[in-house]
Amino acid sequence: MSSVMASMAFPWPKCPVIRPRCSLSSRNSKHRHLSFLAGCGRIPRSQWLSGSMRRDMENCSWSDGMEDTFMLGSDEEFGSKVPTQAQSVVEGSGTVLVSEYKPIPDLDYLQELLAIQQQGPRAIGFFGTRNMGFMHQQLIEILSYAMIITKNHIFTSGASGTNAAVIRGALRAEKPELLTVILPQSLKMQPPESQELLAKVKNLIEKPQNDHLPLIEASRLCNRDILSHVQQVICFAFHDSRLLMETCQEAKNLRKIVTLFYLD
Repeated sequence: MSSVMASMAFPWPKCPVIRPRCSLSSRNSKHRHLSFLAGCGRIPRSQWLSGSMRRDMENCSWSDGMEDTFMLGSDEEFGSKVPTQAQSVVEGSGTVLVSEYKPIPDLDYLQELLAIQQQGPRAIGFFGTRNMGFMHQQLIEILSYAMIITKNHIFTSGASGTNAAVIRGALRAEKPELLTVILPQSLKMQPPESQELLAKVKNLIEKPQNDHLPLIEASRLCNRDILSHVQQVICFAFHDSRLLMETCQEAKNLRKIVTLFYLD
């Protein structure tokens, strides 16, 4: 009875208790248990308050607050990179971690570099369109002439335009053994103006077995035959030259060095 009167005469001051930030999950259950014991009179209230504050100080540390601060920091501190807006558009919004991009070496560039370092002659295939102006044909004649005098072997077909310019330039070099012309069909199937020029070629290969085929199909087979003999391809074409674009792509698939000149 005296303890009850003492507690009523001297009430405990109600003031806020300042505690550091800490996790409340493990502490709430202990406080409820201690509060129940204190209410039952098993633990003195002063001892419960002082012990509760002391345990709060022991269980909680300022490192908890520091961890929260680090968690809100920049992602660059942890090695992850948030993609930019442009990367999100290109790669999709699902990409969160962006790894360092390491490009694969360009095989075409390495092949061209190796070809430059090789000083020996090569077998070169010339392809091109029939629709070509006089100035373009003169440039091709000079290129063909230069390839022959540097001991390169030229393979081409017998059509007008590009092929005719290649043949004229190669014949000017006066080394007929370094020029081979493969026709898509027999010689009699060629235009009359081409037959006169082809008669001067020493190494002329005809394909009479393809006379029954359409010219486009015979030309496709002829181009594949030329690709099987050469190491490098030089082509003069327009962007809509379907057969020539197909031949260049096939040459790239065969790991040939392809030099493509667009006339448009």
